[in-house]
Amino acid sequence: MAWFKKARKKPIASATADKPSRVPEGLWVKCPGCSKVIYNKELDENQHVCPHCAHHFRIKAADRLTMMFDDGAWTEHYPHMISTDPLEFTDTKPYRDRLDATRKATGLDDAVLVATGRLDGREVVVAAMEYSFIGGSMGVVVGEKITRAVEMALERRQPVIVVSCSGGARMMEGALSLMQMAKVSAALARLDRARLPFISILTDPTTGGVTASFAMLGDLNIAEPRALIGFAGPRVIEQTIRQTLPEGFQRSEFLVEHGMLDLIVDRRDIKATLARVLGFMSPEPRTAAGQSGTAASPFAAPLV
Repeated sequence: MAWFKKARKKPIASATADKPSRVPEGLWVKCPGCSKVIYNKELDENQHVCPHCAHHFRIKAADRLTMMFDDGAWTEHYPHMISTDPLEFTDTKPYRDRLDATRKATGLDDAVLVATGRLDGREVVVAAMEYSFIGGSMGVVVGEKITRAVEMALERRQPVIVVSCSGGARMMEGALSLMQMAKVSAALARLDRARLPFISILTDPTTGGVTASFAMLGDLNIAEPRALIGFAGPRVIEQTIRQTLPEGFQRSEFLVEHGMLDLIVDRRDIKATLARVLGFMSPEPRTAAGQSGTAASPFAAPLV
């Protein structure tokens, strides 16, 4: 028998317990970089970059396209392409069910958007990957859409920009997903022979088969600050070589220092940077009216 018994005190009723909060949810977000709380509207106005520490939040592919194109206007190409689950793959649940659930959650049919529009008055073709769609993984649809984007740029003689945000090849499609590495790379080789520019933008994260193929094949490879970029993950490498990796390994700053990337560009400056680069590389210069000119660039050549 207990020597004493502690009586439980009734909790003091809060004056606002029965009243709903007047502050809507989702107005604030905590920055994982500096732990400061940021007003969501302020974050939106700052292109989802922390105003205190410049941490780059992940953003949706559609938002990235809107930020890159003039007046936020762009036209999507090759919509409604979906995987047919060629291997009838099942892990914790059937791949077909996983695809259906992800389509409903994201409103997208797969992990990439292909769009055309004007960037500083120049017509460009842009493919932007969506990480929220099964980790931005590259399956047959992603490979096909990016390949078609490159082929469309060849027909129109326009520059290609690919924004990568991916965990790599999609394992649920097996070797068929790995084949996309070669297919997209072959299309980019044709683009290179046509002397049309390809700019690769690598964001956090860009790993696996995407890094091992088109993400690192740009005439100019640009990364966002502190982006994780690599083939195998840091933990896999440490377990394989049984050594501790250096500080910042596989981050964009480390890769620039070791010659793996060309530039690190803050998201808020990316459009202006692309405009300057395309002014040098693009075969069709922008005119004062914003229309493509007819004068040929010294970088342009017939397709062979």
